[in-house]
Amino acid sequence: MKILVILMLLALPAGVLAQTPDQKGATDLRGVLLELLHTTHDKEEWFVPGNVAIAGLTPEQAKWTDGKGGHSVGQLTYHLVFWNSEQLAKFKGEKPPAFNGNNNETFNDFDAKKWADTTKQFDQVMAGWEKAIQSADDKKLAEWASTIEHVGAHNAYHIGQIIYVRKLQGVWDPNKGVK
Repeated sequence: MKILVILMLLALPAGVLAQTPDQKGATDLRGVLLELLHTTHDKEEWFVPGNVAIAGLTPEQAKWTDGKGGHSVGQLTYHLVFWNSEQLAKFKGEKPPAFNGNNNETFNDFDAKKWADTTKQFDQVMAGWEKAIQSADDKKLAEWASTIEHVGAHNAYHIGQIIYVRKLQGVWDPNKGVK
C-alpha cells in the first residue's frame, strides 16, 4: 500500500507537490486529493480557484465570446459542472446522466439565463467531491487517485481559460491573483 501511495503522489503534477520550506502540505493520499480539489474550487494557493475565477460576472458577461470560436466563461463553467458531476456520480457508484458522447454539448448547452444556477452547481459539485473524498475508504481512494488527479488537472486547465477569457473581455480584476 505504501508503494501505491508513493506512485500516486509521483503521478500528481509537480505544482501540487512543490512546497517552499515553510509550507506544510498534505502527507497522505486523501489529503493530497483534497488539496488538489480545493485549489480548483475554493482555496487560493498556487493559482486562482474556480469560485474566484467565476465570481462577479453578469449573465451577459458569462456568455461573451471572442467571436473566433473560443468558449465563453459560462460555457467553460457548464463544461466543468458536467464532467465533475459525471465523474462524481461514477465515484459514488451512481449512474451518471445519459450522454451521447458529443463533448461539444458539454459546452454548448450553457444558458446565460441560468448563470446563477450554473455557478451554484459548480460550487455544489466541487463540495460534493470534497465530501466524497473525505468519507471514502483508502482502497477506493487508491483505485480512483489517477482519475481524481485528472479531474483536478482538467479543472485547473479550464479555470486558466476562464481567467484568460475574462482578461480578453476586460472583466478580470488583477487583484484577484493574476495580473
